[in-house]
Amino acid sequence: MNRIFYPLALLSVVSMTAVLFLGIYLHTFDIRNPKETEGRRLATMHRLSGIAAGLSVLLVESVVITYFVGTSRWTKEVAETYRLETSFIERSARLKRRTFPIAVVGMLIVVGITALGGAADPGSQFSRNLISGFGDVTWADIHLGFAVLGIAAIVVGFYLQAQHIATNQGIIQDVMTEVKRIRTERGLET
Repeated sequence: MNRIFYPLALLSVVSMTAVLFLGIYLHTFDIRNPKETEGRRLATMHRLSGIAAGLSVLLVESVVITYFVGTSRWTKEVAETYRLETSFIERSARLKRRTFPIAVVGMLIVVGITALGGAADPGSQFSRNLISGFGDVTWADIHLGFAVLGIAAIVVGFYLQAQHIATNQGIIQDVMTEVKRIRTERGLET
């Protein structure tokens, strides 16, 4: 799993960060002005690359969920087949239950960042200033703030998921060691 998770997670973080900096750079343009062709081109690039970065996060989270569903099921089937201690099944299931919320929150953060990006779009029906009494906060400002916090939360989530994957690999190794011991005792191939 490490060969898949780490490169995909790194790619997601790098792409989200690149999209973030592109969005920050867009503040130097007035993309509402039709004559601002460079700014409008970069805004389109920001939208499309933001969607791609969001999809990459969704891919990583989906791979993590699929991994834990599959390995949890594998642990249960092997433990039942070889009549191993139920602690293997319990540890695997507990780890899966701890990892799922992290993945779902990561997915929801991506949806939130994207929704706020849609609200920040100059072509949207929302007003330019969201809260006039607080320094004219715009949807773009809220989108930027949520993007920064969201990316940080996703990075923390990836870190926790990496720890859970390593722990799960230890459980799998323990199961394999126990299966090898049982098969050796029975004179079967290992």
